[in-house]
Amino acid sequence: MTNIPNLNIVPFVSVDHMMKLVLSVGLDTFLRELADVIEEDFLRWEKFDKTPRIASHSEEGVIELMPTSDGALYGFKYVNGHPKNTKNGRQTVTAFGVLSDVGNGYPMLLSEMTILTALRTAATSAVAAKYLAREESRSMAIIGNGAQSEFQARAFKAILGVNQLRLYDIDSSASLKCQKNLEGQGFSITICKSAEEAVEGADIITTVTADKQCATILTDNMVGPGVHINAVGGDCPGKTELHRDILLRSDIFVEYPPQTRIEGEIQQLPQDHAVTELWQVMAGLVYGRNNERQITLFDSVGFAIEDFSALRYVRSKLAATGLYEELDLLADPDEPRDLYGMLLRCEAAMAGAPSLPMEKIL
Repeated sequence: MTNIPNLNIVPFVSVDHMMKLVLSVGLDTFLRELADVIEEDFLRWEKFDKTPRIASHSEEGVIELMPTSDGALYGFKYVNGHPKNTKNGRQTVTAFGVLSDVGNGYPMLLSEMTILTALRTAATSAVAAKYLAREESRSMAIIGNGAQSEFQARAFKAILGVNQLRLYDIDSSASLKCQKNLEGQGFSITICKSAEEAVEGADIITTVTADKQCATILTDNMVGPGVHINAVGGDCPGKTELHRDILLRSDIFVEYPPQTRIEGEIQQLPQDHAVTELWQVMAGLVYGRNNERQITLFDSVGFAIEDFSALRYVRSKLAATGLYEELDLLADPDEPRDLYGMLLRCEAAMAGAPSLPMEKIL
Protein backbone atom coordinates (compact mmCIF):
# COMPACT_ATOMS: atom_id res chain seq x y z
CA MET A 1 0.00 0.00 0.00
CA THR A 2 1.30 3.46 -0.89
CA ASN A 3 1.56 5.73 2.14
CA ILE A 4 0.33 9.26 1.49
CA PRO A 5 1.43 11.64 4.27
CA ASN A 6 -0.97 13.81 6.23
CA LEU A 7 -4.22 12.39 4.92
CA ASN A 8 -5.78 13.43 8.21
CA ILE A 9 -5.03 17.12 7.64
CA VAL A 10 -7.45 19.61 6.07
CA PRO A 11 -6.47 23.28 5.62
CA PHE A 12 -8.69 25.48 7.79
CA VAL A 13 -9.15 29.20 7.16
CA SER A 14 -10.39 30.91 10.32
CA VAL A 15 -12.01 34.34 10.57
CA ASP A 16 -8.61 35.77 11.55
CA HIS A 17 -6.96 34.11 8.55
CA MET A 18 -9.67 35.39 6.21
CA MET A 19 -9.33 38.98 7.40
CA LYS A 20 -5.55 38.84 7.04
CA LEU A 21 -5.85 37.22 3.61
CA VAL A 22 -8.19 39.97 2.37
CA LEU A 23 -5.92 42.69 3.73
CA SER A 24 -2.69 41.11 2.48
CA VAL A 25 -4.12 40.76 -1.02
CA GLY A 26 -5.81 44.18 -0.77
CA LEU A 27 -9.59 44.50 -0.57
CA ASP A 28 -10.02 46.00 -4.04
CA THR A 29 -7.73 43.40 -5.63
CA PHE A 30 -9.45 40.62 -3.71
CA LEU A 31 -12.86 41.77 -4.98
CA ARG A 32 -11.67 42.12 -8.58
CA GLU A 33 -9.93 38.74 -8.59
CA LEU A 34 -12.88 37.05 -6.91
CA ALA A 35 -15.21 38.64 -9.49
CA ASP A 36 -13.03 37.18 -12.25
CA VAL A 37 -13.31 33.67 -10.76
CA ILE A 38 -17.08 34.03 -10.35
CA GLU A 39 -17.33 35.08 -13.99
CA GLU A 40 -15.15 32.15 -15.07
CA ASP A 41 -17.46 29.73 -13.29
CA PHE A 42 -20.63 31.37 -14.63
CA LEU A 43 -19.21 30.80 -18.11
CA ARG A 44 -18.97 27.07 -17.17
CA TRP A 45 -22.53 27.12 -15.81
CA GLU A 46 -23.76 24.09 -17.71
CA LYS A 47 -21.00 21.89 -16.23
CA PHE A 48 -22.26 22.33 -12.67
CA ASP A 49 -24.73 20.30 -10.67
CA LYS A 50 -27.45 22.74 -9.66
CA THR A 51 -30.23 22.56 -7.11
CA PRO A 52 -32.11 25.13 -5.04
CA ARG A 53 -30.57 25.43 -1.60
CA ILE A 54 -31.85 23.11 1.09
CA ALA A 55 -33.59 25.31 3.62
CA SER A 56 -35.00 24.84 7.11
CA HIS A 57 -37.28 27.77 7.93
CA SER A 58 -38.51 28.87 11.34
CA GLU A 59 -40.24 31.94 12.74
CA GLU A 60 -36.83 33.27 13.77
CA GLY A 61 -34.98 32.73 10.49
CA VAL A 62 -33.57 30.13 8.14
CA ILE A 63 -30.67 27.65 8.06
CA GLU A 64 -29.55 26.48 4.64
CA LEU A 65 -27.13 24.17 2.84
CA MET A 66 -25.90 25.25 -0.60
CA PRO A 67 -24.18 22.43 -2.55
CA THR A 68 -22.75 22.22 -6.08
CA SER A 69 -20.09 20.38 -8.09
CA ASP A 70 -18.35 20.83 -11.43
CA GLY A 71 -17.44 17.14 -11.58
CA ALA A 72 -13.90 17.65 -10.27
CA LEU A 73 -14.57 19.63 -7.10
CA TYR A 74 -17.56 19.60 -4.76
CA GLY A 75 -18.45 22.53 -2.53
CA PHE A 76 -21.12 23.40 -0.03
CA LYS A 77 -21.89 26.24 2.33
CA TYR A 78 -23.78 26.19 5.62
CA VAL A 79 -25.45 29.57 6.13
CA ASN A 80 -28.12 31.05 8.36
CA GLY A 81 -30.26 34.16 8.12
CA HIS A 82 -31.72 35.46 11.39
CA PRO A 83 -32.69 39.15 11.14
CA LYS A 84 -33.40 39.53 14.86
CA ASN A 85 -29.91 38.37 15.85
CA THR A 86 -28.46 41.88 15.95
CA LYS A 87 -30.67 42.69 18.96
CA ASN A 88 -28.69 40.05 20.88
CA GLY A 89 -25.25 41.05 19.61
CA ARG A 90 -25.12 38.33 16.95
CA GLN A 91 -24.68 38.51 13.17
CA THR A 92 -27.74 38.21 10.94
CA VAL A 93 -25.77 35.90 8.64
CA THR A 94 -23.02 33.44 9.55
CA ALA A 95 -21.50 30.77 7.34
CA PHE A 96 -18.77 28.22 6.75
CA GLY A 97 -17.92 26.16 3.70
CA VAL A 98 -16.12 23.05 2.45
CA LEU A 99 -14.38 22.31 -0.84
CA SER A 100 -13.72 18.63 -1.63
CA ASP A 101 -12.07 16.40 -4.23
CA VAL A 102 -14.79 14.54 -6.16
CA GLY A 103 -12.32 11.78 -7.06
CA ASN A 104 -11.77 10.58 -3.49
CA GLY A 105 -14.34 12.54 -1.47
CA TYR A 106 -11.70 14.05 0.82
CA PRO A 107 -12.17 17.67 1.95
CA MET A 108 -9.50 20.01 0.60
CA LEU A 109 -10.54 23.14 2.47
CA LEU A 110 -12.68 24.15 5.44
CA SER A 111 -13.24 27.88 5.64
CA GLU A 112 -15.16 30.55 7.47
CA MET A 113 -17.63 32.11 5.06
CA THR A 114 -19.33 34.88 7.01
CA ILE A 115 -16.84 37.45 5.71
CA LEU A 116 -16.34 35.53 2.47
CA THR A 117 -20.08 35.49 1.74
CA ALA A 118 -20.24 39.27 2.11
CA LEU A 119 -17.36 39.56 -0.35
CA ARG A 120 -18.77 37.12 -2.90
CA THR A 121 -22.24 38.68 -2.72
CA ALA A 122 -20.80 42.11 -3.43
CA ALA A 123 -18.53 40.81 -6.18
CA THR A 124 -21.44 39.00 -7.87
CA SER A 125 -23.59 42.14 -7.71
CA ALA A 126 -20.86 44.18 -9.37
CA VAL A 127 -20.28 41.54 -12.06
CA ALA A 128 -24.00 41.57 -12.86
CA ALA A 129 -24.01 45.38 -13.03
CA LYS A 130 -21.06 45.28 -15.43
CA TYR A 131 -23.41 43.64 -17.92
CA LEU A 132 -26.70 45.31 -16.96
CA ALA A 133 -26.07 48.89 -15.81
CA ARG A 134 -25.56 51.77 -18.20
CA GLU A 135 -21.97 52.46 -19.14
CA GLU A 136 -20.42 55.26 -17.12
CA SER A 137 -22.75 54.63 -14.18
CA ARG A 138 -21.08 56.33 -11.23
CA SER A 139 -23.79 56.97 -8.63
CA MET A 140 -25.50 54.36 -6.47
CA ALA A 141 -28.21 54.48 -3.85
CA ILE A 142 -27.82 51.91 -1.08
CA ILE A 143 -31.04 51.33 0.82
CA GLY A 144 -30.25 49.29 3.92
CA ASN A 145 -26.89 50.16 5.46
CA GLY A 146 -26.17 47.06 7.53
CA ALA A 147 -23.35 44.54 7.33
CA GLN A 148 -23.40 44.15 3.53
CA SER A 149 -23.50 47.83 2.55
CA GLU A 150 -19.79 48.68 2.69
CA PHE A 151 -18.88 45.54 0.75
CA GLN A 152 -21.34 46.50 -1.99
CA ALA A 153 -19.89 49.99 -2.16
CA ARG A 154 -16.29 48.78 -2.34
CA ALA A 155 -17.08 46.16 -5.00
CA PHE A 156 -18.95 48.61 -7.22
CA LYS A 157 -16.09 51.10 -6.96
CA ALA A 158 -13.35 48.51 -7.56
CA ILE A 159 -15.07 46.85 -10.52
CA LEU A 160 -17.22 49.62 -12.07
CA GLY A 161 -15.80 52.89 -10.76
CA VAL A 162 -18.92 53.89 -8.80
CA ASN A 163 -17.82 56.72 -6.49
CA GLN A 164 -21.02 58.56 -5.51
CA LEU A 165 -23.14 56.98 -2.80
CA ARG A 166 -26.58 57.96 -1.52
CA LEU A 167 -27.32 56.13 1.73
CA TYR A 168 -30.59 55.46 3.50
CA ASP A 169 -31.56 53.22 6.40
CA ILE A 170 -34.52 53.39 8.76
CA ASP A 171 -31.85 53.41 11.49
CA SER A 172 -29.80 56.54 10.82
CA SER A 173 -26.94 55.21 12.95
CA ALA A 174 -26.43 52.48 10.34
CA SER A 175 -25.96 55.10 7.64
CA LEU A 176 -23.50 57.01 9.83
CA LYS A 177 -21.61 53.75 10.45
CA CYS A 178 -21.43 53.06 6.72
CA GLN A 179 -20.26 56.60 5.97
CA LYS A 180 -17.56 56.42 8.64
CA ASN A 181 -16.31 53.03 7.49
CA LEU A 182 -15.95 54.28 3.92
CA GLU A 183 -14.10 57.49 4.79
CA GLY A 184 -10.91 57.96 2.80
CA GLN A 185 -11.92 55.45 0.12
CA GLY A 186 -12.65 57.97 -2.62
CA PHE A 187 -16.43 58.18 -2.24
CA SER A 188 -18.71 61.21 -2.24
CA ILE A 189 -21.35 60.18 0.31
CA THR A 190 -24.78 61.69 0.98
CA ILE A 191 -26.89 60.44 3.87
CA CYS A 192 -30.55 60.74 2.91
CA LYS A 193 -33.69 61.08 5.01
CA SER A 194 -35.81 58.74 2.91
CA ALA A 195 -35.56 56.06 0.28
CA GLU A 196 -37.22 58.50 -2.15
CA GLU A 197 -34.42 61.01 -1.59
CA ALA A 198 -31.74 58.32 -1.88
CA VAL A 199 -32.78 57.18 -5.37
CA GLU A 200 -32.87 60.70 -6.84
CA GLY A 201 -30.34 60.82 -9.67
CA ALA A 202 -28.89 57.38 -8.90
CA ASP A 203 -27.72 55.27 -11.84
CA ILE A 204 -27.87 52.10 -9.73
CA ILE A 205 -30.18 51.29 -6.83
CA THR A 206 -29.04 48.62 -4.38
CA THR A 207 -31.60 47.32 -1.89
CA VAL A 208 -30.05 45.26 0.88
CA THR A 209 -32.38 45.18 3.86
CA ALA A 210 -32.62 42.37 6.41
CA ASP A 211 -36.23 42.07 7.59
CA LYS A 212 -37.69 38.60 6.98
CA GLN A 213 -41.00 39.82 5.56
CA CYS A 214 -42.69 41.20 2.48
CA ALA A 215 -41.75 44.87 2.43
CA THR A 216 -41.98 47.69 -0.08
CA ILE A 217 -38.59 49.38 -0.04
CA LEU A 218 -39.04 50.69 -3.58
CA THR A 219 -42.31 51.77 -5.17
CA ASP A 220 -42.91 52.09 -8.88
CA ASN A 221 -42.79 55.90 -8.95
CA MET A 222 -39.25 55.85 -7.45
CA VAL A 223 -37.69 54.05 -10.43
CA GLY A 224 -36.95 56.12 -13.50
CA PRO A 225 -35.88 55.05 -16.99
CA GLY A 226 -32.40 53.59 -17.43
CA VAL A 227 -31.87 52.57 -13.80
CA HIS A 228 -30.25 49.28 -12.84
CA ILE A 229 -31.69 47.73 -9.67
CA ASN A 230 -29.45 45.46 -7.63
CA ALA A 231 -31.99 43.70 -5.39
CA VAL A 232 -29.96 41.83 -2.77
CA GLY A 233 -32.14 41.70 0.33
CA GLY A 234 -34.83 39.27 -0.82
CA ASP A 235 -33.47 35.78 -0.20
CA CYS A 236 -36.20 33.58 1.25
CA PRO A 237 -39.91 32.84 0.78
CA GLY A 238 -42.06 35.71 1.99
CA LYS A 239 -39.23 38.25 1.95
CA THR A 240 -39.29 40.88 -0.79
CA GLU A 241 -38.26 44.52 -1.16
CA LEU A 242 -39.77 45.80 -4.42
CA HIS A 243 -43.32 46.68 -5.38
CA ARG A 244 -44.70 44.23 -7.91
CA ASP A 245 -45.25 46.99 -10.49
CA ILE A 246 -41.48 47.56 -10.68
CA LEU A 247 -41.01 43.94 -11.72
CA LEU A 248 -43.57 44.33 -14.49
CA ARG A 249 -41.64 47.32 -15.91
CA SER A 250 -38.20 45.72 -15.66
CA ASP A 251 -36.16 43.21 -17.59
CA ILE A 252 -35.33 40.68 -14.87
CA PHE A 253 -32.07 38.74 -14.61
CA VAL A 254 -31.51 35.91 -12.16
CA GLU A 255 -28.94 33.35 -11.10
CA TYR A 256 -30.92 30.08 -11.02
CA PRO A 257 -34.63 30.43 -11.83
CA PRO A 258 -35.92 27.46 -9.77
CA GLN A 259 -34.37 29.01 -6.65
CA THR A 260 -35.17 32.64 -7.44
CA ARG A 261 -38.83 31.87 -8.08
CA ILE A 262 -39.01 30.56 -4.50
CA GLU A 263 -36.89 33.19 -2.75
CA GLY A 264 -36.45 36.26 -4.94
CA GLU A 265 -38.52 39.26 -5.90
CA ILE A 266 -40.13 37.20 -8.66
CA GLN A 267 -41.95 35.08 -6.08
CA GLN A 268 -44.54 37.86 -6.48
CA LEU A 269 -45.06 36.91 -10.15
CA PRO A 270 -46.55 33.91 -11.96
CA GLN A 271 -44.20 30.94 -12.32
CA ASP A 272 -44.06 31.40 -16.08
CA HIS A 273 -43.08 35.08 -16.01
CA ALA A 274 -40.10 35.55 -18.33
CA VAL A 275 -36.68 36.01 -16.74
CA THR A 276 -33.16 35.80 -18.15
CA GLU A 277 -30.34 33.79 -16.60
CA LEU A 278 -27.26 35.92 -15.91
CA TRP A 279 -24.81 33.32 -17.22
CA GLN A 280 -26.47 33.50 -20.64
CA VAL A 281 -25.81 37.25 -20.78
CA MET A 282 -22.17 36.72 -19.80
CA ALA A 283 -21.80 34.04 -22.47
CA GLY A 284 -23.21 36.35 -25.14
CA LEU A 285 -26.20 34.10 -25.79
CA VAL A 286 -28.76 36.81 -24.99
CA TYR A 287 -28.74 40.56 -24.52
CA GLY A 288 -28.44 42.21 -21.15
CA ARG A 289 -28.92 45.96 -21.45
CA ASN A 290 -29.97 46.94 -24.95
CA ASN A 291 -30.87 50.63 -24.59
CA GLU A 292 -30.36 53.60 -22.31
CA ARG A 293 -33.95 53.75 -21.04
CA GLN A 294 -34.28 50.06 -20.18
CA ILE A 295 -34.82 49.24 -16.50
CA THR A 296 -32.73 46.21 -15.57
CA LEU A 297 -33.22 44.23 -12.36
CA PHE A 298 -30.77 41.71 -10.93
CA ASP A 299 -32.94 39.62 -8.62
CA SER A 300 -30.07 38.31 -6.52
CA VAL A 301 -30.66 35.58 -3.95
CA GLY A 302 -27.15 34.09 -3.91
CA PHE A 303 -26.35 30.73 -5.48
CA ALA A 304 -24.03 27.85 -4.61
CA ILE A 305 -21.78 28.33 -7.64
CA GLU A 306 -20.77 31.75 -6.27
CA ASP A 307 -19.71 30.10 -3.00
CA PHE A 308 -17.87 27.41 -4.96
CA SER A 309 -15.99 30.17 -6.81
CA ALA A 310 -15.15 31.92 -3.55
CA LEU A 311 -13.79 28.74 -1.95
CA ARG A 312 -11.82 27.94 -5.09
CA TYR A 313 -10.31 31.43 -5.09
CA VAL A 314 -9.40 31.32 -1.39
CA ARG A 315 -7.75 27.91 -1.79
CA SER A 316 -5.60 29.28 -4.63
CA LYS A 317 -4.15 31.87 -2.24
CA LEU A 318 -3.15 29.55 0.62
CA ALA A 319 0.21 28.27 -0.59
CA ALA A 320 1.59 31.76 -1.19
CA THR A 321 0.22 33.33 2.00
CA GLY A 322 0.28 30.47 4.52
CA LEU A 323 -2.87 31.95 6.05
CA TYR A 324 -4.45 28.75 7.28
CA GLU A 325 -3.90 26.11 9.91
CA GLU A 326 -3.66 22.36 9.57
CA LEU A 327 -6.77 20.82 11.07
CA ASP A 328 -6.67 17.17 12.19
CA LEU A 329 -10.11 16.43 10.78
CA LEU A 330 -10.03 13.01 9.11
CA ALA A 331 -9.35 9.61 10.64
CA ASP A 332 -6.28 8.08 8.97
CA PRO A 333 -5.56 4.54 10.27
CA ASP A 334 -2.37 2.77 9.16
CA GLU A 335 -4.62 0.24 7.42
CA PRO A 336 -7.75 1.86 5.89
CA ARG A 337 -9.93 -1.09 6.94
CA ASP A 338 -8.75 -1.00 10.56
CA LEU A 339 -10.54 2.05 11.96
CA TYR A 340 -11.28 0.20 15.21
CA GLY A 341 -7.56 -0.47 15.62
CA MET A 342 -6.98 3.28 15.95
CA LEU A 343 -9.10 3.23 19.10
CA LEU A 344 -7.16 0.29 20.50
CA ARG A 345 -3.80 1.96 19.87
CA CYS A 346 -5.07 5.19 21.43
CA GLU A 347 -6.34 3.23 24.44
CA ALA A 348 -2.96 1.55 24.88
CA ALA A 349 -1.13 4.84 24.58
CA MET A 350 -3.41 6.48 27.14
CA ALA A 351 -2.94 3.60 29.57
CA GLY A 352 0.83 3.79 29.22
CA ALA A 353 1.13 7.55 29.45
CA PRO A 354 -1.90 8.91 31.32
CA SER A 355 -0.31 12.27 32.02
CA LEU A 356 0.38 13.11 28.38
CA PRO A 357 -1.88 15.60 26.63
CA MET A 358 -4.09 14.07 23.94
CA GLU A 359 -2.15 15.63 21.04
CA LYS A 360 0.98 13.81 22.24
CA ILE A 361 -0.84 10.48 22.39
CA LEU A 362 -2.21 10.81 18.86
